[in-house]
Amino acid sequence: QVELVESGGGLVQAGGSLRLSCAASGRTFRSYTMGWFRQAPGKEREFVAAIGLINDLTYYADSVKGRFTISRNNAKDILYLQMNSLKPEDTAVYYCAKPHGAVTLQNMRRPDYYDWGQGTQVTVSV
Repeated sequence: QVELVESGGGLVQAGGSLRLSCAASGRTFRSYTMGWFRQAPGKEREFVAAIGLINDLTYYADSVKGRFTISRNNAKDILYLQMNSLKPEDTAVYYCAKPHGAVTLQNMRRPDYYDWGQGTQVTVSV
């Protein structure tokens, strides 16, 4: 079983940057496509980005495309989310996500297909 611990959240002004990290325990990290989701107050958890077993295959929500970059270090079992040009609407709790099994284009954006870390708060001020 893989345990996920997120870090790197905080308060930043609009236009700023943050880098989130997710440390994964367990030797199976490198066997999974991994993802980031987020949940704003009063809203449903939503897909942000996913990355395949290597860094070449990445997928993004339209709302973050061109601003966020997902990457992974399989040697260290760490997942990253580099967030640039942050906007107030990016304010949310961000969750590292491990899927229950193989990820397809059909299930990749489904929150119920993943297990989560505890989340890290990102707040973007105007």
